[in-house]
Amino acid sequence: MIEQLNIQMVDLKGQYNKIKDEIQTGFDEVINACAFVNGPPVKQFAKNLEHYLDVKHVIPCGNGTDALQIALMALDLQPGDEVITVPFSFVATAEVIALLGLKPVFVDVEMDSFNMDVSKLETAITDKTKAIIPVHLFGQMSNMEALMEIANRHQITVIEDNAQAIGSDFYFSDGRTQKAGTIGYIGCTSFYPSKNLGCYGDGGAMFTNDDDLAHKIRCIANHGQVQKYRSDFVGVNSRLDSFQAVILDAKLKHLDEYVVARNKAAVFYDNAFKDQESLTVPHRVSYSNHVFHQYTLNYKGDRDGLKTALKEAGIPTMVYYPVPMHLHKAYDYLGNKVGDFPVCEYLAEHVISLPMHTEFTEDQLNYIVEQVLSKA
Repeated sequence: MIEQLNIQMVDLKGQYNKIKDEIQTGFDEVINACAFVNGPPVKQFAKNLEHYLDVKHVIPCGNGTDALQIALMALDLQPGDEVITVPFSFVATAEVIALLGLKPVFVDVEMDSFNMDVSKLETAITDKTKAIIPVHLFGQMSNMEALMEIANRHQITVIEDNAQAIGSDFYFSDGRTQKAGTIGYIGCTSFYPSKNLGCYGDGGAMFTNDDDLAHKIRCIANHGQVQKYRSDFVGVNSRLDSFQAVILDAKLKHLDEYVVARNKAAVFYDNAFKDQESLTVPHRVSYSNHVFHQYTLNYKGDRDGLKTALKEAGIPTMVYYPVPMHLHKAYDYLGNKVGDFPVCEYLAEHVISLPMHTEFTEDQLNYIVEQVLSKA
């Protein structure tokens, strides 16, 4: 029974089977043209993603971490400048800040949305604060309207970490709608295979509406070169290969369908768990839709015990993220300690993510909720 259900955290093979002919045709074209890096498929994908996001410039790169690093490099920040972000996220966000000699400054998150608590943002701002990196965690956006008001008032640049929320919409109070990653000065995303828009290797991209900034970002991503063998900036080597662009372009056509499928699975979970005292289902904010990169429960019981029991029942789960960033040994030098960010620390001990993808069968979903309810 368990083996037949073949429940996976992310079913990439099932998704591939529906678009494999288009992908294979694109692969054949790449091989025939022998334009393997930054070839025509990369340019076409960038153009199509620009149209989807309604943004002037999409600059592909090697991965999501590179996207964040290049974005910061483009700002000409100085060693010791401070960059505000959250401690409840993957370490890449703080990593690139520290790597460039900048200082990560953390702001706690909200218990329900898991995103930055913007009400605490202003107290973290100093005269050294040069940038803010909100992370749109698990598929739902941070409160960008409130955040941008504070950032603009203090003349601080905003870089959106949009690795988990591509395709999400933000609803402004005046009725405007904008896609995640297009509200700040720069948006960054990852195309890691498990992402909602993922390739079959590494990939990433940056978004901006600023022409001069886009030019600079393109140069930095290509060794700082404004033309071959002439570097005007200190740069890096970060490129998207043409095979990955073929995959991404094929999936982009279905991204909105994928969002619908993920939400259908999320509602199924919600209905099963909404009345359980030990489980809190993901909260939906009013200013953003949810694209459910992850379906993450707040579990009040023995999380490790639940995780083990579900594994024995053939159901994979994940814990994002068991160690808050401010408690990683690598960031001891910042002087943060246990208790500094209590919401983040609580969530790190209580969240658990269930399988979430676009290819569920009804039998799979029924089995998952049956097992969670019997073991939670």
